[in-house]
Amino acid sequence: MISPPKAQSHWFVLYTKPRSEKKLAEQLLGDGIQAYCPTRVEIKQWSDRKKKVETPLLPSMILVNIKDEERDRVFNRKHAVRYLYWLGRPARVTTEEVESLRSMIEDSQFESQGLEKLKPGEKLDMTSLGFEHIQGTVQFVNDQECWIVLENLGYVVKFKRN
Repeated sequence: MISPPKAQSHWFVLYTKPRSEKKLAEQLLGDGIQAYCPTRVEIKQWSDRKKKVETPLLPSMILVNIKDEERDRVFNRKHAVRYLYWLGRPARVTTEEVESLRSMIEDSQFESQGLEKLKPGEKLDMTSLGFEHIQGTVQFVNDQECWIVLENLGYVVKFKRN
């Protein structure tokens, strides 16, 4: 007797309610669903103090690794809104792209790259910035920040120097 093949899980982009990214990712992890909310540390300034705050890299989005037939499980949580669709199907993100985001956040190699070399509209192989298997297009660049459109996500990631 041949057993049916195991269903493979994929990374999907899940929209969240505003400012609920980290909370939803924690809840889904507690439910046994692999979720990833990439974050960066920013320094926020109020009138009386400065504070380091961890903010999501992809506002109102998290990445979820789940089997196709189990995708509806995420909607058991009130902060989940819907999946991102591309060409009529739920958008998938490759494992390499997720790992590249993780390594980008862990490594600060972006800081050491010369932003003045980048030009808007330039196609960018992100491996030159220490990432793997991600293609992007430079949308905006100055001496303090760079906006790169991630092709497969259709999303802009903003890098800022501290």
